[in-house]
Order: sequence, then C-alpha cells, then structure tokens
Amino acid sequence: MSDQITHAIQSTNLADILERVLDKGIVIAGDIQIRIADIELLTIKIRLMVASVDKALEMGIDWWQHDSYLSSDGKTAELEEENKELKKRLERLEEKIK
Repeated sequence: MSDQITHAIQSTNLADILERVLDKGIVIAGDIQIRIADIELLTIKIRLMVASVDKALEMGIDWWQHDSYLSSDGKTAELEEENKELKKRLERLEEKIK
C-alpha cells in the first residue's frame, strides 16, 4: 500500500477577503506618542473599524444617518431643532412686548 499525502489548498482572492472583513468587521487600534526627554508632547489615538453598513447597524453604529453633512435626514433633524429654538425665542420676545 502506498501512503499518499493529501494537501488541501484553499485559494482566496481579494474579493473573498474583503467580503469576509465587511461581513465580520475588523478593528484596528493604535497609539502614536511623541516624547522628548520623557516629556510627552503629543499623543494620537487611532481607532479604525471596517465593516459593512449592515454589520455596523447590527452593532448599533449609525452616526452617518444623523450627520448633517452626510444625510438629508440629519439636515432635517438639525433644521427642526433650529426651528424649535427660534419659535421659543419668538414666543419670549412676543411676551416681553405685551
């Protein structure tokens, strides 16, 4: 009987890797510190998360939906809040006039 060695070769391409990363998500964290003679001059904290929109929503991350620069919904909410504040100010001014 001859013994045969079997190798499982699994090839993945960039699209497969990207699909897995977006599906599962990946977090990259790092800190950069600049010091001179044990005196900290600058600290930069870097936090990067890469995930699909669906995965981010599943994790409760949805900041882009409320950002006025990225979403019309965010602009609407911002305008509604500004409108409420202006109405309150107008009411206060009208009461002072009376």
